Amino acid sequence: MHRIGIDIGRVIIGPVIDGREDTSFLGKRLEDALHTPPAPGALAGVADLVARTGGNAWLISKCGPGVQAKTRAWLDHHKFWRVTGMDRSHLRFCLKRPDKALHARQLRLTAMIDDRVDVLAHLEGIVRERLLFGEQERPAPGWATHLRDWAAVGAWAAEHLGAPALRRGA
Repeated sequence: MHRIGIDIGRVIIGPVIDGREDTSFLGKRLEDALHTPPAPGALAGVADLVARTGGNAWLISKCGPGVQAKTRAWLDHHKFWRVTGMDRSHLRFCLKRPDKALHARQLRLTAMIDDRVDVLAHLEGIVRERLLFGEQERPAPGWATHLRDWAAVGAWAAEHLGAPALRRGA
């Protein structure tokens, strides 16, 4: 059984595209944050991962209480839970990047998508598939699989996760 963790910042919201990052989500106004678009293909990509893992997908994000509140509001504003089919209870936050490893161990993740090498390095011995997302300034380490965008995530999922499971109620 596959169990996957997905980072939010610079993966689902505000990825680096052509060397530029949309930082409006991190601004002071909630209104700006709510109107930050998802990364191209992110919502469909998460829905695909949810289906392929039979619902065993979680969002795991490092941020403080203010950004946590904005993130929850953004997810609701974009109808994330309905569109992706992810269970609303599958949202985890931590205050330090290394603490994502605690969530990964507790959830028994088999894969994690994150845009930061240091986060993925902390998952050594915990998560089998460490997936480095987005444009990077340096080549991915040999132990990580680089997925440049959500199309690449889809191709990886098709190869490694098999056919989507039937959604409940489908």
